[in-house]
Amino acid sequence: MIRDSIKAAQIAAMKSGDKPRLAAVRLILAKLKDRDIELRTATQLPEDDTLVVDVLQKMGKQRRESITLFEQGGRHELAAAESAELAVIEEFLPQQLSEADTANAIQAIKAELGADSIKDMGKVMAELKARHGSQLDMSKASGLVKAALV
Repeated sequence: MIRDSIKAAQIAAMKSGDKPRLAAVRLILAKLKDRDIELRTATQLPEDDTLVVDVLQKMGKQRRESITLFEQGGRHELAAAESAELAVIEEFLPQQLSEADTANAIQAIKAELGADSIKDMGKVMAELKARHGSQLDMSKASGLVKAALV
């Protein structure tokens, strides 16, 4: 389980005295705890690894946006700190599909569903997320699906 590897990384960072890594791992665990609290009242709980991947993907997206904004604002030291956190977050994410593999998956789903116009984009995106959601950045996949359906 991904959550166990994050907890193990926290212990390893404490033992090695790696304060920046420890701070990033603690931030991940705090976000996971927040999400667990949100889901206490949910009627249907997602699988734990799916939940963890979802939280990590959102955190990664936030870091990428922050890095872009900090670099535009000339705050390179803050961008470097965000980059370090992003590297720790990405360690725990499953291996992402390459662009070629993503395009192949889209073509397979498109053929399977008989999708041929942009009107079918929602169906294709839903199926793509169901099959490969943890291995894809859905915002990038959205552009590829749109291009495939035009």
